[in-house]
Amino acid sequence: MTKLIAILTAPDIGPALHDPALRGRLAEAGVTGLQVNVDDADVAPAMRFGPGDGNGRAITAFVTVWTTEVEQTLAVLAGLGEGTHVWRVTERRPVEPPVVAAGERVDALANIAVLRRPDGMSKEEYLEIWIGGHTPIASETQATFGYIQNIVEEPLTPGAPEISAIVEELFLMAGMTDMHAFYGSGGDDGELNRRITRLMTSVARFGADKGLDLVPTSRYLYQV
Repeated sequence: MTKLIAILTAPDIGPALHDPALRGRLAEAGVTGLQVNVDDADVAPAMRFGPGDGNGRAITAFVTVWTTEVEQTLAVLAGLGEGTHVWRVTERRPVEPPVVAAGERVDALANIAVLRRPDGMSKEEYLEIWIGGHTPIASETQATFGYIQNIVEEPLTPGAPEISAIVEELFLMAGMTDMHAFYGSGGDDGELNRRITRLMTSVARFGADKGLDLVPTSRYLYQV
């Protein structure tokens, strides 16, 4: 089974991604699992930033699929809108997200970060620092209850921007506006500052303190 992630920049794309007709086309193309993440009204208060697709278009959604037929699936994903790009990824799941009914919104702020490896750093060094060193620090300094790391293996669409990883972390909805809820610091300002400092020091080691996209989303899983 191959995991693909599409990054979309089309505005107001949410309704099309929730349309049963899309699930039908994906099923016919060999998809066995579908996840939709959309920057929508439910996460409007959350922070978002980043270069987007490099052409002035902000990221609006992510579509994740598990498929047995990459080429057929790619054709469906690439048709989701102008500026859509797709990557093949390998996933790690340090913290398994909660299971909800198909099509039900997970009660969470699902932050997705698109990471870029710094110039001059090998992939091996990058993964050693990020996966080996940073992963436990991220879990210890933030109140995450879902954490999925996707290592980008190759782009599958022409002109896809160069990225290294796509990371999804789930937080309490209160974390959109309450930093103590986001970092799990229990209202203690000293602990909050300690956690932020430790996290930022760690992300700087592999370049994730700059040049990344951070996109707040609502998370849905569908049966196909």
